[in-house]
Amino acid sequence: MDLVVLRATVRDHKGAPVAGLAKEDFQIFEDKIPQPIESFSYEDVPVTVGLVIDNSGSMRSKRSDVIQAALAFARSSNPEDQVFVVNFNEHVSMGLPDNVPFTGNQQQLEMALSRGKADGLTALYDAVAAALEKLKKGKWDKKVLIVISDGGDNASEHKLDEILSMVNQSSAILYTMGIFDANDDDRNPRVLKQLSRISGGESFFPESLQEILPICQQIARDIRNQYTISYAPANRKSDGKYRAIEVKARKSSSRGRLTVTTRAGYSAPLSPSPVSDARSVRP
Repeated sequence: MDLVVLRATVRDHKGAPVAGLAKEDFQIFEDKIPQPIESFSYEDVPVTVGLVIDNSGSMRSKRSDVIQAALAFARSSNPEDQVFVVNFNEHVSMGLPDNVPFTGNQQQLEMALSRGKADGLTALYDAVAAALEKLKKGKWDKKVLIVISDGGDNASEHKLDEILSMVNQSSAILYTMGIFDANDDDRNPRVLKQLSRISGGESFFPESLQEILPICQQIARDIRNQYTISYAPANRKSDGKYRAIEVKARKSSSRGRLTVTTRAGYSAPLSPSPVSDARSVRP
């Protein structure tokens, strides 16, 4: 079985990111069993990142603030990052031209974010599925999606269970931001929390449009202040079962109790059954 690679954000009791920890400061548990750490690093590495932007009718009044916040995220990112945009209402479309798969150019990103108008229904699940597929084409190992939506879905072909399974099988980290109106009947913060939690990201729910910009800047900082930790699972079975992961960081005398955010687990690979193997053998 391959190594399990985790991206971990560590915060102190005040919520501030913690740098400077060593390999010995961490413990990894898989299904509550300790796992030896194989590799460890802390550095600002380039990222392939997708901005998944809700362009449905319910987002019309917030659209300019969302665009500015997404651009602020891009400005705060690593200059080598590969960025792409997925716009969606009941239809899903890539914001960049077909001949520009990724970019770090601010002008191109602004045009990608501004294409079309906020109107129609919401196909959130289809948009996340398309963004996960696009991430696979990026050259950087570290992959992130930032989803800005009300969390509702009334137009997707994909079902929520399918999307959660895709996220679980992906190495991508999802950060979600829920932007709601008081009378928004389609809002679904639970879905946004699920997407971020299982992937090792975080969910945010700004109470005002003025909070969107600093949240995007915070996400950019968090991505640049993560530990990369890998381990070889002691459980070598290829049974397709889900394995829960917990990562702990040693309490610091200066910062007190530390909290680690990383992906909640993964599904082990599934070996082909003997019948499948027999059928695949050619005479």
